[in-house]
Amino acid sequence: MSFFDRHPRARWAVPAGSAALIVAGAAVTPLAATADDALEPRTAQELLVALTEPTTTTVSGTVATVADLGLPALPGDMAPARGPLALAMGERTVRVWTDGPARQRVALLERSAETTLVRNGTEAWVWSSADATADRYELPPPEDGAKERPDRLPGTLPRTPQEAATMVLDALDPTTEVTTSGLATVAGRDAYELLLQPRDDRTLVERVAVAIDGETNVPLRVRVYSTKQADPALEVGFTSVDYATPDPALFTFTPPPGAEVTEHPAAAQQDLEALAGGLEGAGDDAEPIVVGEGWSAVLVATLPVDGLADLAESGSRAQEEWDGQEDPAATALALLQAMPTTSGDWGTGRVLAGTLFSAIVTDDDRVAVGAVPPDVLGAALAAR
Repeated sequence: MSFFDRHPRARWAVPAGSAALIVAGAAVTPLAATADDALEPRTAQELLVALTEPTTTTVSGTVATVADLGLPALPGDMAPARGPLALAMGERTVRVWTDGPARQRVALLERSAETTLVRNGTEAWVWSSADATADRYELPPPEDGAKERPDRLPGTLPRTPQEAATMVLDALDPTTEVTTSGLATVAGRDAYELLLQPRDDRTLVERVAVAIDGETNVPLRVRVYSTKQADPALEVGFTSVDYATPDPALFTFTPPPGAEVTEHPAAAQQDLEALAGGLEGAGDDAEPIVVGEGWSAVLVATLPVDGLADLAESGSRAQEEWDGQEDPAATALALLQAMPTTSGDWGTGRVLAGTLFSAIVTDDDRVAVGAVPPDVLGAALAAR
């Protein structure tokens, strides 16, 4: 049994910092987008409201994701072609079909393979063509008044502009100035652009730009800029978009002959939390905590007991037996080994200083992640 079989939640621990990049909110400055022949002026406040009131829930199209998060290069052919780290490294193409909050299909196109998530009400499938595996999840019905949210593909980066924009809206508070930055054209659609700029000089996030369809209010593109570089460090945007109702057959999935099928009953909620939750709940005994607030908040969590030792054992064995086929333990260990060592009042460990987030993995099985430089992470670890 591998490290990831014994500790399934740890699959999502390393890239979880990318899910916490947009962690601030809005003090709205009422500047209006400049009008042209296509769109009337709208204030930043009006655009914030518009994001919560799309005029359609049927959206299909092709989404391009570009990530330059500053992750270390992996040796040889160990760079992942699929899974969480693949989304966080380089460029990826995603096809999406949505018919309301409970019917979605997402296909992540990878090197000669495809990972597909299909959600239809209380049933969801995750299919990997690379290893011919299909995971079926029974989803609990939503509680009365509960907000529906799509279940993500494995990994924590947002896969669509809607997911990225929702991350922004879910975290709005007075630590951010929100204005408009004029108009844009995305996937052939006229769009307004909402600009979020942090008022916290400790964060690595310089600004976030959200392009909003001028007719439907649907988010078309989200760009996150780093203080370290001029180009976006993360971009998720439609290259083509269609608001027609998708074919209902798209939301029915039947495993191909010979597929290895794993059932996940509704009671096994830890699997769903691992699928969508990243570091949250990654420790077996200790709940993660947040140190600080706004853009400089730091998430501190405890890995499973003996998690690093198990990873070293499983990863080393997988690397020794490497045959060119991806192995999560081998890849995770290679990533950890590529991170330089560091130390401080909190102890010793390894550090990742990325473009939008930093992470420290300590030798005593703790992890600190935040959209801040490593010294802020060290202070958070030392305070615990």
